[in-house]
Amino acid sequence: MNKKLAAALSGGAVLVLTLSGCGGDDKSEKVNNWAKTVCDKVQPQLQKIADANAAIQQQTADNSKPADVQKTDSAAFQQISQAYKALGTAVDSAGPPPVENGETTHKDAVKELNTSSAAYANLQKKVDALDTKDQAKFADGLKDIADELKKISTNGDEALKRLQSGEVATAMSKQKGCQKPTASVPLHTTSPESGAPAPSGSPSKEA
Repeated sequence: MNKKLAAALSGGAVLVLTLSGCGGDDKSEKVNNWAKTVCDKVQPQLQKIADANAAIQQQTADNSKPADVQKTDSAAFQQISQAYKALGTAVDSAGPPPVENGETTHKDAVKELNTSSAAYANLQKKVDALDTKDQAKFADGLKDIADELKKISTNGDEALKRLQSGEVATAMSKQKGCQKPTASVPLHTTSPESGAPAPSGSPSKEA
């Protein structure tokens, strides 16, 4: 029931995927310093996104109860939304990278991260509104959400790609904080700086 959503998520979180790239020699100490400033703040948020994605991936059994799927997906979308918001704040506070057109790419990237945060918050509301008592309607609702998730994952990521290109990509790829994380446990409790706490637990993975 939740497989389409999980599949859609596998192509999402563009920041997680592109920041794990590699590059050539560094040309600018200033770029490296900028990358370190961003990446030191990025890692906790990338971890939250990875964990939230893992939670949805694990709740894909055909016999998963709609209420359990709804609870897991809602918590995951909330966590991803908060993570993107924090990423936007981290990139914004670092200022433009010291490269050509840095100010424009920086501004566009911050806007895109905040837009993604709002989009995932909207998905959470839609999941919460689904009727878990009617499995057929619930499945149809999840399909619509999965379709919308694909649009979020594929549209409007050009600004982030531009930010993570050239010297900046090389510098970021060498920072541990910007390496692609491996999901630990589904849905960590939200840290204080992220705002409202996320649900403290997730549904049984055995359901």
